[in-house]
Amino acid sequence: MSGDGATFAGVDGAVCDDLGLVHIGNPMREQQLLDSGAAVAPLGDRSVVTVTGPDRLSWLDSLTSQALTRLLPGESTELLVLDPQGHVEHAASVVDDGETTWLITDAGRLEALVTWLTRMRFRLRVEVADRSGDTAVVGGTASAVADLASSAVWRDPWPEVSIGGWGYATGEGHPGAGRDWAEAIVDREELRRLADEAVAGRRRIAGRWAADALRIAAWRPRADSEADGMTLPHEVDWLRTAVHLSKGCYRGQETVAKVHNLGHPPRRLVALQLDGSDAVLPEPGAIVRREGEEVGRVTSVARHFEQGPIALALVKRSVPIDADLIVDAGDDTVAAVQEVVVPPDAGRTAAPPRLPRLSRRT
Repeated sequence: MSGDGATFAGVDGAVCDDLGLVHIGNPMREQQLLDSGAAVAPLGDRSVVTVTGPDRLSWLDSLTSQALTRLLPGESTELLVLDPQGHVEHAASVVDDGETTWLITDAGRLEALVTWLTRMRFRLRVEVADRSGDTAVVGGTASAVADLASSAVWRDPWPEVSIGGWGYATGEGHPGAGRDWAEAIVDREELRRLADEAVAGRRRIAGRWAADALRIAAWRPRADSEADGMTLPHEVDWLRTAVHLSKGCYRGQETVAKVHNLGHPPRRLVALQLDGSDAVLPEPGAIVRREGEEVGRVTSVARHFEQGPIALALVKRSVPIDADLIVDAGDDTVAAVQEVVVPPDAGRTAAPPRLPRLSRRT
């Protein structure tokens, strides 16, 4: 074990891996503590990139899905890096302090994101730095992370619809409504202090399993889970917080506009309430079936402290919203009831007039 995992190995009951703290024996209780603000979660699966220089915000604006030129110091948002066909390649949480733009991204995508950003600098006055060696990310409610010695704090805008964004999921009754989630960027010394306080019993902490369960319950997409190389932002309701629909050009914008205004995304995100009568849970990537036919794949799965076994899945747009679904779980199957996150009629917000068909003269 190395890195963040070694930092928290001394905490009583801690289960760690190379990315960090997984859980401390009772993920359900950890979820409750996180949700109430009584604990914080070291997120070893999150990494930090910084962009400095006077051109940093306009440069990021030109490359990504978010409008950043006028981002105020301390304001939180998020961005997507899309491929030319509009598929999600990277996602990053964004906060700027007036001198540095801090990006929080999934650890598994860090190297590729840094490489791509560095390649795109050209002659602009920007510098890109991988800060995973000297910083870490700690999550929790805004009040829970407020006393940490941090370089910056990002407050999750989800599920509010940001300026320039568009929400496909229901606004009223959205399970993420009122979600209080923030991520503090701390140095390694502060992370060690956090571990020492946990060992001494002066600080309650939770593992990343607990944090992920709260995310799944809020229908919150994440690149490592919901972006499979073919994911369009529309399919997972990411236009809500990560896309500005009326900003300037960027890679993939044409697809974003066409699908939103004239078409429909080919897949849609659903939340699954899984049958909990057995102890079996499907794995991410598990096949979702309707009447024996494959109609999608599970992207995220967890046991929630209130809802029980839950999952997010990407299914074909054509799957009826009331269809009975079955999810493969090893040699077994698990029954699932879907909740609509992105409705089948998402998109086609523009209604161009139909031209009358010209009949052939006789």
